[in-house]
Amino acid sequence: MVQIHGHCADQFAGVKAAFESNFTAHNDIGASVAVSHEGEFVVDLWGGHLSSDRTEAWDENTITNVWSSTKTMAAMCLLVLADRGEVDLTSPAAKYWPEFATAGKDKVEVRHFLSHMAGLSGMDTKVEGAALYDWDWMTSELAAQAPWWEPGTASGYHALTQGHLIGEIVRRVTGQSLGAFFASEIAGPLSADFHIGIGDEHVPRISPLTPPAENVQPANDGSIASRTFANPPIVATQAMEPGWRKAEIPAANGHGNARSIVRAQTPMANGGEAFGKRILSEAGTRRIFEKQSSGVDLVLGIPVTFGLGYGINDPAMPLGPNENLAYWGGYGGSIVIVDQDARLCISYVMNRMEQGTTGDVRGLSLVMAAYQALAEG
Repeated sequence: MVQIHGHCADQFAGVKAAFESNFTAHNDIGASVAVSHEGEFVVDLWGGHLSSDRTEAWDENTITNVWSSTKTMAAMCLLVLADRGEVDLTSPAAKYWPEFATAGKDKVEVRHFLSHMAGLSGMDTKVEGAALYDWDWMTSELAAQAPWWEPGTASGYHALTQGHLIGEIVRRVTGQSLGAFFASEIAGPLSADFHIGIGDEHVPRISPLTPPAENVQPANDGSIASRTFANPPIVATQAMEPGWRKAEIPAANGHGNARSIVRAQTPMANGGEAFGKRILSEAGTRRIFEKQSSGVDLVLGIPVTFGLGYGINDPAMPLGPNENLAYWGGYGGSIVIVDQDARLCISYVMNRMEQGTTGDVRGLSLVMAAYQALAEG
């Protein structure tokens, strides 16, 4: 039996039971789960080990790469700027980033970055060596590139490029990198131990990832999906490289745990305020539910409804009982839930990766348990 540490309110005992089951029935190695309700933590649990040899424990302050769960943090940065009136999400991106208005992109709006509708889900120029870690190179190439489909007409998951697109708007408006803006305006005030571009001082706390058992290669069929995942390539083991950790890749290289994700995202579920800090207005948080697209995503190949920066609950594939529920997850299994109707925020972070980019049974079982706890009162 894996020993589970932390705090769990009696009402949410089912979440703890589901978390324990992830170790006994689903072979979790090390993981954490956290839940806030009405702006306060009701679950903050962790357990297991740092690697498959199970010699060193995952402790209270262990962090790891959460892949695309990072996208919720990048989106939040842009939503904060929109809430302050510093960015108009319906303006052309070129208003803030003039070099972007080339190759038919002059009418691409900032909101298209948030909803994966900019037509730049992958890159034409081969991303080799450390090019992915070079912010200026990545953003210059994206600014010069022609869209792969007509922007604004459909979503195509911008797996690695979304963070650079959002982050360059943040940089042009504030003069700060997205990682620095996130640290000063969101993570710092909320005491969220989450990092986009991580300093050397935190490296000893990072749990290495255990990659998926089968490394499925993308089909080389010329489709938008295969082109997206082929360039820049997405390789699980890359997350353990020093260059990856230090760079800012706001679509994929955030480091944290479930507690830190919930600390950062609880304002989005709780009217813009949490832990004694107001990060944005309640109206600003509501913008995540402004529907941008709905249908089969050109890259993921599954139906997705996108709001501004988050997937939003779809009755055809519901993640919970409430309408105003937003979510996203990370390659391998991490997940973030923001439910404004229930004022509930949930996150699960682990180090043993499963295949896929849209979550798995481990995180979903915890989400179901949290909603069951609310239903039973």
